Amino acid sequence: MKFEEFDLEGIVLPFPELEHIMSKAGFLRGGPWDWERVTYDFKFENKNDGSIYYLRFPVVAVESEIERNDAHVKLFTPYLGKHYYPHGIEYDEEFPEYVVNICKDRLSKIKESINEFRS
Repeated sequence: MKFEEFDLEGIVLPFPELEHIMSKAGFLRGGPWDWERVTYDFKFENKNDGSIYYLRFPVVAVESEIERNDAHVKLFTPYLGKHYYPHGIEYDEEFPEYVVNICKDRLSKIKESINEFRS
């Protein structure tokens, strides 16, 4: 499931600012990243049934390299997936409403922080 309604795709930010924004919203930089691209993840688990979901936010460097203070990155549309052990994450799912609402809340916080930085 993609979250296109937040109009985040194409926004360019300084990498250090994005790191701060994502951390403040509870996202972690995903483990496998390289100098050109990275994915930020917000992981949450349903304690009742053990299901695990990831809200993922892909980013690409457009100036310099990831982790450098002079880097600028371009945002892409965030998307939601459900983890299935041991197979991996599926993105073409029907997600519970509470999961979608959690994602929308997190993305609203990110959008608000980006708008504050840009103004």
